[in-house]
Amino acid sequence: MNPNREIRIEKVTLNIGCGEAGEKLDKAKRLLEKLTEKKVVITKARERTTFGASKGKALGCKVTLRGKNAEEFLRKALEAIDFKISERVFDRQGNFSFGVKEHIHIPGVKYDPEIGIFGMDVCVTLERRGYRVKRRGLIISQSHRIKPDEAKNWAAERFKIKVD
Repeated sequence: MNPNREIRIEKVTLNIGCGEAGEKLDKAKRLLEKLTEKKVVITKARERTTFGASKGKALGCKVTLRGKNAEEFLRKALEAIDFKISERVFDRQGNFSFGVKEHIHIPGVKYDPEIGIFGMDVCVTLERRGYRVKRRGLIISQSHRIKPDEAKNWAAERFKIKVD
């Protein structure tokens, strides 16, 4: 197989949406720092929303994992959902996202009464060699892009995921 056609994980992004700033957001931030030991970024509202969040208001937090950290955490997160994901979670670029209902389902994580229980979104971005050019504003050809079927097969082989 051509090594340039090999699919790999670009990044895994963990997101906890709190809907409000304050104590709940601080607890979510502490949880992500505890799970990943990485710097957490606060996410803010881009524009005024219908449920009362004004522009610039802190609504949640996220952390991005790359390399071995990303793959290790992805395995744990998939174990929390029993390695089963829906076919609908794959987008047109082959990336996929799923939710973990309660963080205590992740193996090795214990309940902490100071933090409470949070759910989170896990977003996996896939790439091939040569995708770096898109960061320079260049276009990746259609034949080099990852298709949803390729991503499903890759996930099934690499992580033993059952796609239904």
